[in-house]
Amino acid sequence: METKEINQGQNPLGTAPVGGLITKFAIPAIISMLVSALYNIVDQIFIGQGVGMLGNAATNVAFPVTTIATALALLLGIGSASNYNLEMGAGREKKASSIAGTGLSSLVIMGAILAVIVLLFLRPLLSLFGATKDVMPYAVDYLGITAVGLPFYILSIGGNHIVRADRSPTYSMTCVLTGAIINTILDPLFIFGFGWGIKGAAWATVIGQVVSGILVVIYFWKFRKMYMEAGMLKPSFTCLKAVVSLGMAACINQIAMAVVQIVMNNILRYYGGMSVYGSDIPIACVGVISKVNQVFMAICIGISQGCQPIWGFNYGAVKYDRVRLTYRYSVTACTVIATIFFICFQLFPHQIVSIFGTGSDLYFQFAERYLKIFMFMTFANGIQPMSSGFFTSIGKAKLGIVMSLTRQVLFLLPLILIFSLLMGIDGVMYAGPIADGAAFVLAVIFARRELVKMKK
Repeated sequence: METKEINQGQNPLGTAPVGGLITKFAIPAIISMLVSALYNIVDQIFIGQGVGMLGNAATNVAFPVTTIATALALLLGIGSASNYNLEMGAGREKKASSIAGTGLSSLVIMGAILAVIVLLFLRPLLSLFGATKDVMPYAVDYLGITAVGLPFYILSIGGNHIVRADRSPTYSMTCVLTGAIINTILDPLFIFGFGWGIKGAAWATVIGQVVSGILVVIYFWKFRKMYMEAGMLKPSFTCLKAVVSLGMAACINQIAMAVVQIVMNNILRYYGGMSVYGSDIPIACVGVISKVNQVFMAICIGISQGCQPIWGFNYGAVKYDRVRLTYRYSVTACTVIATIFFICFQLFPHQIVSIFGTGSDLYFQFAERYLKIFMFMTFANGIQPMSSGFFTSIGKAKLGIVMSLTRQVLFLLPLILIFSLLMGIDGVMYAGPIADGAAFVLAVIFARRELVKMKK
């Protein structure tokens, strides 16, 4: 009990003003998430300008691999960080550090396994992900190279959650920011200067990811605040079980996104071929708009990740008023940001799509309609990922998983399949806002119930 009181007294997560803590932790987390999104967005922009529509389609077809890699990174990164903060809040420092060590080593192992699988089954995977005959050569070039960087990407994304949980949000941001800046500089040099085309974009991405991963290693070698011995890096089944239980919600959300991407690409390929747009235009457009949505979601998820140490520590320390206040502040911030993005999507669709390269009149016609209809419920879309992160952070793993499944699996996937049968390619557009609305209602109900329980 004495250790618990000492740790709580020394840790600002349990005593500092909530608003200041959210700002301190959320802003670096938002920047980290935005920068992570930039890896794909910058590639999309330069590929769109330098390679064209088929290049955009290729990155969209390859994107499920990135989503799966992110799922593994969040499974181990968020799971480790959430457990670390809960254990530290309860005063169990050695157990907390053992969990962090298991998380770090597991990130490296899973990254290497995924890279090998992708390289061994490259063409079958791309065909499964919806590549057409014209898109396939570009997709093979792009994914065949970026697969090499997957171990570093997974270590960077997952390791940054553990760095942030160790009360170093600025270093966490620096890791991702450095890699993204390198990627942004090298993209035009390799694509246009060296004339490498889509291969140049892929190599720029890999080099940026390698640098980010190395910076995470340097942090835990030289700058960490947590207590850690070399033996703690050996994966422990007990620790891994705890990590997976709290990281599963974020992982399932990403896996669900990958499944939806794959199903959507195949539906667009099939029904697009039966429409005036053809197969390649819808696949390219949806890839562009998914990157645009990444920017919005990066901000909301960044706020959630910034709040994670505050929620976890104070819930472990039984300071429920601070947990509830942090949730209210975070939801308010997400709603304001979501409304701004909603206005931009509805008023400036042509300008937004134009950033990612040129195309035919049909290309812009489909892209603008898709952006305005599919993203119509953007103003309400911040609550669901926020609530999923909230439940995970306070140890409510099952509720976190339910929140992760609502939009993608329970609503969006069935609606895409049903509506496309009824309305063809337009059905994909209208499935989006209905799924978003249903997920929003469920998130509000579950979160309100938990907050009222804490108050009582």
